[in-house]
Amino acid sequence: MTPRLLEQYKKEIVPGLSKKFGYKNPLQAPRLKKIVVNMGVGAASQDIKILEQAQKDLAVITGQKPSITRARKAIANFKIRKAIPVGCKVTLRGHRMYEFLDRLINVALPRIRDFRGVKPDSFDEKGSYSLGLKEQSIFPEIDIDKVSRVQGMDVIMNIKSGSKEESFEFLRLLGMPFTKKGEQ
Repeated sequence: MTPRLLEQYKKEIVPGLSKKFGYKNPLQAPRLKKIVVNMGVGAASQDIKILEQAQKDLAVITGQKPSITRARKAIANFKIRKAIPVGCKVTLRGHRMYEFLDRLINVALPRIRDFRGVKPDSFDEKGSYSLGLKEQSIFPEIDIDKVSRVQGMDVIMNIKSGSKEESFEFLRLLGMPFTKKGEQ
């Protein structure tokens, strides 16, 4: 079964972008390549159970088993040695990617307290968008009573496009709630 957001992309968003930016071929329109969800768990260097809980939460949120990320070099001030586990990440592609993005935009982001929108200036030079979330409990899959430690996460949307403007318009048409310039 095709995700709702992917059908919307094919039927409404590609023609809209083609009309606005003058694409001759629908394959020129911006599209999502992958979404990377990353949890940095620095406290895992002292207690590995914190990392295991973060890994379980991330698996429930994304529907895919996370891989463990390890420290590249030792940092004495943070009591981190080289190659010890310091986080977990998931790379989503295909149908899972669109289903996660749909839940993020329509369910999770509106559950943030005093939410006014996401910043429109978090695009890099190639048009990919990065979003930081302060807690995992905004996702309805997480049982708030079982959360032992509030954990933030980064969501990086890798978009194949020609510019920041095209990527912005692509995410706006998908339903990403951007703030107006100067707010927040």
